Amino acid sequence: MKSSDPLAWVNGSDAPEKSSLDLGFMALTDCASLVVAATQGFAQPYGLTLNLKRQASWATLRDKLVSGELDAAHSLYGLIYAVHLGIGGVTPTEMAVLMGLNQNGQSINLSPALQQQGVVTPEALERHVHQSRTKLTFAQTFPTGTHAMWLYYWLASQGIHPLKDVDSVVVPPPQMVAHLQAGRIDGFCVGEPWCASAVQQRQGFTLATTQAIWPDHPEKVLGCTQAFVDQYPNTARVLVMAILEASRFIENSQENRRSTAQLLSARDYLDAPLDCIEPRLLGVYDDGLGNRWQDPHGLRFFAEGEVNLPYLSDGMWFMTQFRRWGLLREDPDYLGTARQVQQLKLYRQAAQAVGVHANNEDMRSSQLIDGKVWDGSDPAAYARSFRLHAMAEPANRQALR
Repeated sequence: MKSSDPLAWVNGSDAPEKSSLDLGFMALTDCASLVVAATQGFAQPYGLTLNLKRQASWATLRDKLVSGELDAAHSLYGLIYAVHLGIGGVTPTEMAVLMGLNQNGQSINLSPALQQQGVVTPEALERHVHQSRTKLTFAQTFPTGTHAMWLYYWLASQGIHPLKDVDSVVVPPPQMVAHLQAGRIDGFCVGEPWCASAVQQRQGFTLATTQAIWPDHPEKVLGCTQAFVDQYPNTARVLVMAILEASRFIENSQENRRSTAQLLSARDYLDAPLDCIEPRLLGVYDDGLGNRWQDPHGLRFFAEGEVNLPYLSDGMWFMTQFRRWGLLREDPDYLGTARQVQQLKLYRQAAQAVGVHANNEDMRSSQLIDGKVWDGSDPAAYARSFRLHAMAEPANRQALR
């Protein structure tokens, strides 16, 4: 099937079984490819109408995805796996990752109070945590989400136990800055534009980017239930095709990135000032401490398809961290579960149809901030290999295998 003839998909046996889809998203810069696909003409040639539904929290998005009120969604990687495994008191539901939506582009910010106390380096934070009589409180966006895992991983890499040495609370992304301003939290890990917004409003500073933890790390995915894929396989495929084309468009030029930032700033999407969205979307960082840089691993949506392939090892990594922090009481079937969730065959069909290279590797190898290499080869041993963990403790939340 030629990528230059999308109508062939509509007119033939590959036409979508369901033409109007409700897609959930959170007010984050990394929802960009869904917004571009829905509003800039990438879905219509495939016979799709994409109805974007902004959600108030990741928990609400999860519940609507599972119930079928949303067909698919801009999702946290760990959210999809938590539902699949039944973590957090939810009924286990077979889930699917259709594609990766982005890599990189999240940050850990600290409060103005800590900045005024000179806690502006990882070393200073580690000293403060271990010498202070009161625990610091850090916010993340969902108990099994990417932001929780980046926060925990980064703190542990600095010698700070994320479940013992500090308190962790859940705050929806758009509310982070207000919580920081009110003094309810001392720091947070969240996606853009809320980290840049805090810096712009002089509400503290960016201490670390998530790409410094893991360069080109997996982040948001296009998630849905396995039932959706089974019932509407052509729809799932052409949805991936449309969003892949939108992802390619965003990265086709700096001007396209700028126009995407302008689009996202609208009230229906991020409802945030352009100057909080555009710089970090272009990879330009100002940390609020006087440092500015062009990040070589800034937010990316495509990278010739490297971003979008749903590697088995990416899904497996989040399960190793669930195990590490006591969210799973026993090792799951890491590889088997990832093979169920990651829709590699469907993704590769979609990529081929729109002329995007999809390599034949199901795993990839990366070195993280603590020097550990993750390649998916022995996930159980990897999960046990960390000095700081919570495996010996009973999980303080309901965790179902």
